[in-house]
Amino acid sequence: MTIGKHFLLGFLMVLNSTILFAQQENKPVSKLKVTTLSTMLVNGKGVGEWGYSALIEVDGRKILFDTGAKPQTVFQNAQEMNIDLSDVQDVFLSHNHWDHIGGLLTLRKELKKQNPNALKRIHVGEGIFSKRINSENTILAIREELEADGVEFIVYSNQQELFPGVWITGPIDRIHDERNWSGNGKIETDSGIVEDTIAEDQSLVIDTRDGLVLISGCGHAGLVNTLDHITTNSEGEKVFAIIGGFHLFNASDEHLEWTASKLKNFGVSKIIGAHCTGINALYTLRDLLDLSRKDAVVGSVGDSFDLITGINAGSIAR
Repeated sequence: MTIGKHFLLGFLMVLNSTILFAQQENKPVSKLKVTTLSTMLVNGKGVGEWGYSALIEVDGRKILFDTGAKPQTVFQNAQEMNIDLSDVQDVFLSHNHWDHIGGLLTLRKELKKQNPNALKRIHVGEGIFSKRINSENTILAIREELEADGVEFIVYSNQQELFPGVWITGPIDRIHDERNWSGNGKIETDSGIVEDTIAEDQSLVIDTRDGLVLISGCGHAGLVNTLDHITTNSEGEKVFAIIGGFHLFNASDEHLEWTASKLKNFGVSKIIGAHCTGINALYTLRDLLDLSRKDAVVGSVGDSFDLITGINAGSIAR
């Protein structure tokens, strides 16, 4: 065989292995379970609060999504439900608000007693450390203490894959007028004081064999804006399940009708509407989407979603 043939054969083998690697990297996750650890409604075990947190288990990895409001809630709820958080090394914070980061310091202090690497990486959106004018930025206040304890903050300014099949949305373009924030907040910048639009608001997206799963803390960027962002960046793949807070508790009937029409287009067929979604909003969306009571539920502490059994909610949450 000539040198040229050897080179061509070697090149084709490398090319083939590269394509195979790319296919493996883009392979959807095979196992996913999302368990609610903090929200207002409770089914038997745990306590409720105005806050949000969920444990995400995906293909052998664990991610703690937000940490609830009160210092002890998530830690105590996990203990009562026999959920071990000590082996969780990664935390994703959807935004800076107190009801999503209130348990972080306690969780780190308690869990590192069992594992020094517990919650050692915290993934956040750019802007989360901005100085707020008329309200305390809790994460900014505890950042120094956590970093001194060996915790690393990783800041994201664009869409990025956290683990195989698990994506951070990055900043979300606010195409539609969903204004899911109070409008009263202000941020101090080098160029002056500006409105706090909670620009760091980001969500997680998980690629599964059934489609995409969205996990949201409050959805301050807007649920439809977030879904538009996701589908645009995933070549139109459907989002079949949405889990978490969607900040629709104050939404008008007209806005909920508009939201439902959009959710149909995205292919949404499973909903766990926790925290700031609102009970009436969840029921309204369920009716407008013609979903059953097992496929659209009010989020409650201890409920879960997985790819095999779907939504597992306590009886009071259905």
